[in-house]
Amino acid sequence: MRSKLLWLIGGRAVVITLLLGSAILIQIKSPGSLPVDPFFFIIGVTYALTVAYSLALKYVERYRWLVDLQLSCDALIVSSLVHVTGGITSYFASLYALPIIAASVILSWRGGVMVAVLSSVIYAGMAGSQYSAHPIFPLPMDVQLPPGRVALFTVGLNVFGFVAVASLSGYLAEGLRRADAKLAQASNDLADLQAFSQHVIDSLTSGLTTTDMTGLVMTFNHAAEAITGLKAREVIGRDVEEALQFPPELKGRFEEGEEGGRGRLPRMEIGFRRGDGRQIELGLSGAPLMTPRGETGFILTFQDVTETRKQEREARVQQRLAAVGEMAAGIAHEIRNPLASMSGSLQILRQELPLTDEQGQLMDIVLRESERLNDTIRSFLAYARPQRQAMTRFDLCQVITDTARLLENSPELDETHAIAVDVPREGVSFHADEGQIRQILWNLATNGLRAMPSGGRLTLSVSNDADSHVAIAVSDEGVGIAPDELDGIFQPFRGAFSRGTGLGLSIVHRIVSDYGGEIGVTSTKGKGTTVRVQFPVAAAVGA
Repeated sequence: MRSKLLWLIGGRAVVITLLLGSAILIQIKSPGSLPVDPFFFIIGVTYALTVAYSLALKYVERYRWLVDLQLSCDALIVSSLVHVTGGITSYFASLYALPIIAASVILSWRGGVMVAVLSSVIYAGMAGSQYSAHPIFPLPMDVQLPPGRVALFTVGLNVFGFVAVASLSGYLAEGLRRADAKLAQASNDLADLQAFSQHVIDSLTSGLTTTDMTGLVMTFNHAAEAITGLKAREVIGRDVEEALQFPPELKGRFEEGEEGGRGRLPRMEIGFRRGDGRQIELGLSGAPLMTPRGETGFILTFQDVTETRKQEREARVQQRLAAVGEMAAGIAHEIRNPLASMSGSLQILRQELPLTDEQGQLMDIVLRESERLNDTIRSFLAYARPQRQAMTRFDLCQVITDTARLLENSPELDETHAIAVDVPREGVSFHADEGQIRQILWNLATNGLRAMPSGGRLTLSVSNDADSHVAIAVSDEGVGIAPDELDGIFQPFRGAFSRGTGLGLSIVHRIVSDYGGEIGVTSTKGKGTTVRVQFPVAAAVGA
């Protein structure tokens, strides 16, 4: 409403200014042809009312009668102009159409009819007054009035014109209003659809990005930001191959010469280094973006499959370990008993037969190797059939301390090694098989010592983290493990040391899995390794 009235005020000022300029020119060329004083007075009053209307513009939403007042005043001003310029003979009667059209635009059909009726009544009354013996508002100048029939015809024609203009302008204004309403509704629907589409895109758990035909990024959804660690404002406008770190063999997919497979990427996995330095794997696929106009760009979807691939590798390890466990039971059954008989027989022969020194040494070698083979089978059995035989609640901090004391007296330790213990003073109560937990710590700690042939610090620690999980960590400053070897360290017979059976970490992995725990290994080649074993909340409570 206020914007429409503002246009009306501006239009009124323009029309009055044009009338003023025309009157001045007429007076200059034909002095005395217009009644100067009343005409200019009406124009001045109109300017004053325009200023008043502008000041009252902020109140029109609250007081709608101000709009009716403006339009009625416009009809009165036009009537005044018609009156001072000859009444029934005035050429300004056509100006009545202006307030009628303005009323139709602002107040629709109702306003146009109201102003048309008001204008008709005033115009007819003014014309009738001219033909009366005692006119109420005498003309300011001498006018030769037409015959009565001509005057009656002129009044009727003008009144019909007023009503016709009101009807036509009201109809057009109402049609325009309905069209505006439909357009506004369509705009709102389109905005809602765009917002809904954007919400759907941003709610996807998969990263989604679109590009133009040259491969420049146009959109980058929230999931894409979360996966890559990049912000949309940093990526939009960049080449998608650079933004997603395409490997060399995938470069050029969006160039003009690649029409056959341009923009098409079968499901594949690529490496991606996030801004925080973490290396992840992206499962990526791409296809042309089709619209009714044809291809307008390309769409790429991707997911972080790092954890999935890790779980798949762990599952394969578990399958292999399960197969080895089944094999271990068979080996133990088939070999251990005959081996014990052979070892016992050799010991009896060693004691009863007269042997030379060389024969005695050979016999000792056989007995020693038999014992080593027996240890290997015993480790197989510990891996294949771990048992929770003595579930008790004990202080895990005390177990850590005891293990550190045993290590200090272990042949694995020399003067270049140092043992450190980091445990909370309040202790950590743990419900499990204490022997198995000691076995986990011993295997990890001896591996850590063997990984430091040139010496270093071995740290044993335990913590109760914020997620209410109890965690054991063993850190060394040894040779470290290459990244491509980390996935295989829990497989049987993958030991990197000359001593041992190669089953220590496999046994640790099996025991931890039985408790529903997790093992995490972080290592830097040449700087050391940290193995962190985490058990679920059900297995531990604060002491």
